[in-house]
Amino acid sequence: MYDERHFALRRRGFLAAASLGALALTTGCGTSDGAPASDGAPQRGGRLRAAFAGGGASETLDPHLANLFADVARAKALYDKLADYGADLSAQPRLATQWESNKALDRWQVTLREATFHDGKPVTAEDVLYSYRRIADPDQAFRAKASLEPIDLDASRATGQRSIEFVLKRPTAEFPNVLAAFGAYIVPDKANEFDKNPVGSGPFRFVSFAPGRSAVFRRYDDYWEGAPHLDELEFVIANEESARVNALLGGQVEYAHELNPATARAHEGKGQIEIVRLRNSAMQAFCMKTDRPPFDDPRVRQAFFLIADRKELVDGALSGAGVVGNDLFGKGYAYYDDSLPQREQDLAKARALLKQAGAENLKVTLDTSAVAAGFTEAASIFRDQAAEAGVTIDVKMGSKDSYWADILNNGTLCCYRSGAMPIEAHISQRLLSGSTTNATKWRHKDFDALYEQAQSTRDESARAAVYDRMQRRLYTEGGFLIWGFADWILGTARSVRGVEAKAPANTLDWARFDKVWLA
Repeated sequence: MYDERHFALRRRGFLAAASLGALALTTGCGTSDGAPASDGAPQRGGRLRAAFAGGGASETLDPHLANLFADVARAKALYDKLADYGADLSAQPRLATQWESNKALDRWQVTLREATFHDGKPVTAEDVLYSYRRIADPDQAFRAKASLEPIDLDASRATGQRSIEFVLKRPTAEFPNVLAAFGAYIVPDKANEFDKNPVGSGPFRFVSFAPGRSAVFRRYDDYWEGAPHLDELEFVIANEESARVNALLGGQVEYAHELNPATARAHEGKGQIEIVRLRNSAMQAFCMKTDRPPFDDPRVRQAFFLIADRKELVDGALSGAGVVGNDLFGKGYAYYDDSLPQREQDLAKARALLKQAGAENLKVTLDTSAVAAGFTEAASIFRDQAAEAGVTIDVKMGSKDSYWADILNNGTLCCYRSGAMPIEAHISQRLLSGSTTNATKWRHKDFDALYEQAQSTRDESARAAVYDRMQRRLYTEGGFLIWGFADWILGTARSVRGVEAKAPANTLDWARFDKVWLA
């Protein structure tokens, strides 16, 4: 059994992550000398305005479509999941208080806590089953659909108002990760309208929403974990990093998400704003589409792995605020294969591979955008590195509003990033044939079968061995050229307290505005 009194840390890579991300483990904003700001006793009241990059006029509050960081931050303010990822990427109970499997790992009993939606109705097993069945709709492309795929939702049933028996299609050892999956939010039974008056069970309730501009939420006094300190929370959309910084400096907002390293250096320790660094939170990569020329030839992908000078990319694109990557996601997390040699630039071998593939004098377009810190810089640096191997890269600037949607299906090579998630979740959401955010178009039935084998393996060391096999294949011929892991940088007004500094982006305590207050 797994309950909220006992979090099993099955983290093969946790110590590595701890050393990677050494930082002050405080609940306040870090000061320039590394000492935590003095939080004092939480104060109640006020409106906090938080600036995020957004998705334009097509934005929605449908939590099952949450994809951008702004979407997720709004969703977690309005809604809850059954579980969520802690700072160490282990699943921790939220609306679920406990889960327990049978010996075969193909049936899991989940117990819900006593919680209510914003309309006062209790959160029940029927709400959970409706939410999961909605996500799993074969005609929709909801974010968590691939993660929920192991559940036989026709056979699963409510065994009481607050108890559910999940019947699985196959043994699944890491089923708690399914409950914590990104986008697996619980909505009321039969809910289908989310932009006019959404009803959730989260810490804030809906007030107003203007897509691409702002969203205003108000404290929910009956929240199961305790009412937020803030009276109101406003999300302000500002796609330009400079606009978010200037709004913070000018007092128009109190929280600015995703600042670039140069901004952090310019303002850290100057006393006007606080800089919070979430160490090594963001995977930085170039995404090669493996289903179309030239990257349908694994030799071309291997050549691009060898073209990259990763240290130059980290130093130049991230101003050194990160560590080099090795073409695998999840550095420091459980199951990460750190036995593979660190890949180094080898232009001669890259040229030889391109010649073997008949791709000498290759020309390729690299899609990028100012939508994320370091993207345009990384594209320019990689263009120059590729030229040394005889490859001509045409850097194409994309719209900040539509970039993430555009690159999922279009183009051949693009700048890409990801926040923290378990390696298992990265695989299920991005690397399986049915994954809805499979940006590299990596579709291999034998790879899918290995994932299912890992999920059905009870013994942890045996399961790790399967994940090692999968990672070795991705290292050799995958579509993600993962060159670094960046610090995630936030800026706050000096009046803001309670921002968690040890929570990587995408984890439970990232963007936890119910725990924040204004001093």
